[in-house]
Amino acid sequence: MRVRTLLAAIGTSVSLTAALAAPSQPTSVGGERISVTVDGAGPDVILIPGLASSSEVWAGLTSNLRQQYRLHRVQVAGFAGAPGVPPVDGRVVAPVAEAVAEYIHSQQLEAPAIIGHSLGGEVALMLGARHPERVGRLMVVDALPFYTLLIDPAATAATAAPHAAQLRDAQLGAPAPQAEAMQRTAIERLAKTPAARPALIDAALRSDRQTVADATYELMTTDLRPELGRIQVPVEVVYAYDPLYGIPAASVDATFRNAYAGTPHISFTRIDGSFHFVMLDQPRAFTGAVTDFLGR
Repeated sequence: MRVRTLLAAIGTSVSLTAALAAPSQPTSVGGERISVTVDGAGPDVILIPGLASSSEVWAGLTSNLRQQYRLHRVQVAGFAGAPGVPPVDGRVVAPVAEAVAEYIHSQQLEAPAIIGHSLGGEVALMLGARHPERVGRLMVVDALPFYTLLIDPAATAATAAPHAAQLRDAQLGAPAPQAEAMQRTAIERLAKTPAARPALIDAALRSDRQTVADATYELMTTDLRPELGRIQVPVEVVYAYDPLYGIPAASVDATFRNAYAGTPHISFTRIDGSFHFVMLDQPRAFTGAVTDFLGR
């Protein structure tokens, strides 16, 4: 079930609707590919959601940390109702990483911490490897540097391409009722908390299908492992485990540790009793992990 769960994460979304007590400062700096909402005051933390996700997935974390940190919640164009923009040479994820790097530069942020979930974790790794001077530390939440390892541990970007193309075409070609049914099924594997699921489905269905399909293909054919050695800052990988996965916890541990072999300054935190969206299923444990990460 673990493989099915994480693969579903590539083609679906999450949104957590929660009211924030304090006002926010919306800004569109970073170009047309992202918009950013800023809350709180203190050291800077950039929060990047996953595929087809709303930036509101970070609302609970923001409400807990805004008194100590300035939190920059990224919304990716084309996800969760945000207007889409054309990809760059078929790519979505890498241009988002460049947009976040430009946002850091334009806002004169001093080595912010980056926290990215799923696709956002890939963006965090790209930032660390390609713009090491602009980041202070990275937290990658339930993401691997090459997603196709979940299907084939011996996969390469080239061997992954045919399957990735099939999945992209299936996403684009599914009739609306079928697409909705697929999302509902996937969400059950992604979020253990039933109360969170309706909002997750809503975010998925409001996302631009072409953007999601292009990002899915890019994630499945992008192997960041050769770049991990370039990351100079501390990296914390937070990942989920639940007995319902049907495999031993040690197997999940090995999957993550092997995928990140060769990454300097890396540590791992497993959060049990959770599916892919740790911040929804285990918010207290996740907030604790983030607080420890930021306080080091």
